[in-house]
Amino acid sequence: QVQFVESGGGLVQPGGSLRLSCAASGSIFSIVVMGWYRQAPGKQRELVAGIGSGNTNYADSVKGRFTISRDNANNTVYLQMNSLKPEDTAVYYCNRIPSSSSYWGQGTQVTVSS
Repeated sequence: QVQFVESGGGLVQPGGSLRLSCAASGSIFSIVVMGWYRQAPGKQRELVAGIGSGNTNYADSVKGRFTISRDNANNTVYLQMNSLKPEDTAVYYCNRIPSSSSYWGQGTQVTVSS
């Protein structure tokens, strides 16, 4: 069974950038649609970006600022985050779309603050 390990989070000032990585323990080639999710304190987990076979989708709140990509050969999914805002502060997770309870990892914390 595939497991995901997220990394790349940290503390960044507003307007800054981070690149998150999601490394899979097995092949993700067969997982057609992968996504990045986030959960802010006191809020429900939300989907922010998804990538399928050549297409991507984004939540309105991150459109134009975040870019999702995947490297099937290296079993990794990325999230490039630019122009970060304080409201982007959350724990970020990767999972398939639709999500599976079996695939949630520990996530990576992103904090946007001056």
